Amino acid sequence: MSERLTPFLWLLFSAGGTVAALLFPMHALLIALAFPLGWLPAPSYEALHALVQHPITRIYIFVLISLPLFHWAHRFRYTLYDGLQLYHLTNFIAVLCYGAALAGSAAMAYVLLTFAQ
Repeated sequence: MSERLTPFLWLLFSAGGTVAALLFPMHALLIALAFPLGWLPAPSYEALHALVQHPITRIYIFVLISLPLFHWAHRFRYTLYDGLQLYHLTNFIAVLCYGAALAGSAAMAYVLLTFAQ
């Protein structure tokens, strides 16, 4: 892995961890508890569809999904290095982990760009 790329990967890791720690609990609370238990009125499909049509919401969803993917990739990569002692597969594991994060981000971008307009 290039030494010039390492700080950028650590940036994505920390940004993804921050997003996951700050935003995922709020979404889990709303979707898993508040709406099903009737604490808050659930939004209608039409309201959510209109919300996702807005470009800012699409950017938010993209950040919400893609940055934690890079957080996972970085953590999983170092788990394989340190936990399983797979130092001889350094480049293969890095390409596999970050490639999966890139593929997931690209898939998310495609879905958001082509979502029923």
